[in-house]
Amino acid sequence: MEPRKGGSVLAKIIISREGTVEQIVPLSKERMALGRHRHNDIVLGHPSVSGEHAVIVTILDDSFLEDLHSTNGTFVNGHRIGKHFLQHEDSIKIAKYHVQFVADGIRPVMAAAAGPLLAQIAVLNGNNAGKQMDLSKPLTTLGRPGVQVVVINRGVDAYTIAHVEGERAPLVNGAAVGRQPLRLEHGDVIDLSGTQMAFRIVGMG
Repeated sequence: MEPRKGGSVLAKIIISREGTVEQIVPLSKERMALGRHRHNDIVLGHPSVSGEHAVIVTILDDSFLEDLHSTNGTFVNGHRIGKHFLQHEDSIKIAKYHVQFVADGIRPVMAAAAGPLLAQIAVLNGNNAGKQMDLSKPLTTLGRPGVQVVVINRGVDAYTIAHVEGERAPLVNGAAVGRQPLRLEHGDVIDLSGTQMAFRIVGMG
């Protein structure tokens, strides 16, 4: 993936150990692996780090951290994660290493009272990875009829998602979505029959 155009500064991570900064790494590739083995994009040479420990995937302006089933886990802001939408100044802990995520262009999440929100979803995996869709209609239907269908409802100050068709429940951040509408938050990851999509608020409609 080419560095972003328009002169914008890339998001980066600052890696330190025992209070000493060891590496400052721009997230210049769509997929950057972290681990002990030398073939990783970012090598963390400590025995407590797994050979292939975690990966950071960057799609457009969003970065996601995913633990690769490491032995000692990956932690963000004190919580062990499987997959996490990175936000500016998130504190990541990998074994003995402290990693700080620094976003490039920090987009404030708009205040609800300022007007109708506008959001979009971006596909994270599969053949359509990177594809975006604005959620500008009052109702957006996603999925395959007869298999799994959800409806995203656009309100004035919030978006909600509900499961409307299919036996298998879709997931938001790994938790099943029921028939009752669930409020979506900026950075939520929706899993629809294995297709993962990031929900993000982009401004006012």
